[in-house]
Amino acid sequence: MNTTDLRQQQSRAKRRVTLVGALVNLLLGIGKIAAGFYGRSQALIADGIHSLSDLLTDVLVLATLRIAGQAADESHPYGHARFETIATVLLGLALIGVAGGVVWDAAQRLQGEAPLWHPNIWALAAAAVSILAKEALYHYTRHVALKTRSRLLQANAWHHRSDAISSVVVLAGVAGVLYGYHFADAVAAIVVGLLIAKIGFGLVIESTRELVDTALPAHKVKAIEAAIRDTEGVRSLHSLRTRQMGGEALVDVHIQVPPNISVSEGHAIADKVRDRLLQEFEDITDVTVHIDAERDIDQPAMRLPLRREVVERLCRAWRHLPYADRIQRIQLHYLGGKVHVEIHLPVQLIQKGADPQKIAAELRAAVKPFNFIGSVQVHFTAEPPGRTNTVHDAPFVCN
Repeated sequence: MNTTDLRQQQSRAKRRVTLVGALVNLLLGIGKIAAGFYGRSQALIADGIHSLSDLLTDVLVLATLRIAGQAADESHPYGHARFETIATVLLGLALIGVAGGVVWDAAQRLQGEAPLWHPNIWALAAAAVSILAKEALYHYTRHVALKTRSRLLQANAWHHRSDAISSVVVLAGVAGVLYGYHFADAVAAIVVGLLIAKIGFGLVIESTRELVDTALPAHKVKAIEAAIRDTEGVRSLHSLRTRQMGGEALVDVHIQVPPNISVSEGHAIADKVRDRLLQEFEDITDVTVHIDAERDIDQPAMRLPLRREVVERLCRAWRHLPYADRIQRIQLHYLGGKVHVEIHLPVQLIQKGADPQKIAAELRAAVKPFNFIGSVQVHFTAEPPGRTNTVHDAPFVCN
């Protein structure tokens, strides 16, 4: 199954579980509020409001999933997953607001500014039904959330669990009133409100950390680093950066490879690193690998000239040498704040009696005034049948 089909399948599963949750929350919310009034339980009414707030969040989740499920576009090249995060923050704030209202009203009743409620057996039965329904809904939603790696669904699952817990508190409060503790229902309402507020604050804090690109947990970062270091061809790594985006993790890293390998080999090593992280870590969906020939983070910033200028200056410095127009290839290595030069000359020069050591010494001496030049190595190889006179492509000929 390709990535597009998988995301469509996950999107359908998310919508399905959210619709089921919305229907259950609607029925429970109306049922608990009605039972709360009929059964004279303030805590049960608060619990019913909690269920209806979950219904509103279900609607928010459905709208967000529709937006977040859209593919990446020109305006959002990393996709729309952050809309889930924003919705989770709003959802958390809504829960905090509901909790504040519940706690305030119950506190007023405990202080005698409003009459206490006296629930009956019907409130007890409604709380028991709510516990069973919301706990089942929690497990169903959490299963889909883990399968689709959706933080928004995980948050919604915990809303269902919080509703089940609050119903347990309601059950205890109603039972307390029935046993003669008339304040128990109001106390239970306050406990329910505090539970709702705690969940709301947790959602806001966690999602805000994601919005400001907080790194993945330390143990996860260490596992990613170990996988990169264990990849063949990687000498070291630095500037490893991770961040969360909805249910997906994004990774940026600089890897150091052997300095004298070809560009294509370095690229192959980078591809291996990327593929390994995508395969070994389910939540990682995007990896950017920067290839370094050295640990450049330790090197001072240097404004070294690029190939065209370097080669032109080298050729001007060597133009008085009789073999300058025989240079087959010039290879440059940018290491340690210097440009290190490899020169390839035809082996026929040596076969005709030229002194290789003298040639190397003359080439090095001619470029000594250039402080950006590091080492100069001379190689004698078989002369190719054709030569390309270009600055960018090897071989390059000074003429």
